[in-house]
Amino acid sequence: MRQLLSFIAVLIFTFQVSDTRAQSTDGGSNPQVTIHTNKGNIRLELFAQQAPKSVENFLQYAGDGFYEGTIFHRVISHFMIQGGGMTADMQQKTTREPIANEADNGLKNERGTIAMARTNVIDSATSQFFINVEVNGSLDHKGTDSSRDWGYAVFGRVVEGMDVVDDIRFVKTGRGDVPTEVVLIESVEIH
Repeated sequence: MRQLLSFIAVLIFTFQVSDTRAQSTDGGSNPQVTIHTNKGNIRLELFAQQAPKSVENFLQYAGDGFYEGTIFHRVISHFMIQGGGMTADMQQKTTREPIANEADNGLKNERGTIAMARTNVIDSATSQFFINVEVNGSLDHKGTDSSRDWGYAVFGRVVEGMDVVDDIRFVKTGRGDVPTEVVLIESVEIH
């Protein structure tokens, strides 16, 4: 009887652990994309349940081919790499209307997460995104009193290619944290 109870306890524990993993990654049903760059590929899992507007927005830009020929135009080695809106000659591409900020979705700006870039206006995100290269808790949602408190909406995470992200984070930069060499987004492939 004791062995049976132990076996049942192990089964329950195993089910609980696998259930937690399934919830954290949506059981593999989240959309995935690969950002193809001239430095290598970065594969992302997008959190469609927690950040539906951000994910839909990103996938529409990707599906339209918008990201082809854009660059990572802002790189801060101890903070993040930002791209998705500027061409290699630093011209800003024309975007669709901004989306609502989903930073209050409970997701944190941890290393390897992708979030929507925006201005100081809370609901101003369009095509630009950034990948956190460190834990950036200062960017998390803390309240609704100010733009700073509202935070930046995480909508996915890197599942392959963090070494590529790290290669990009350490490129030489010049004025305005702009890389001195072009870090090109060749395409974004939806899987």
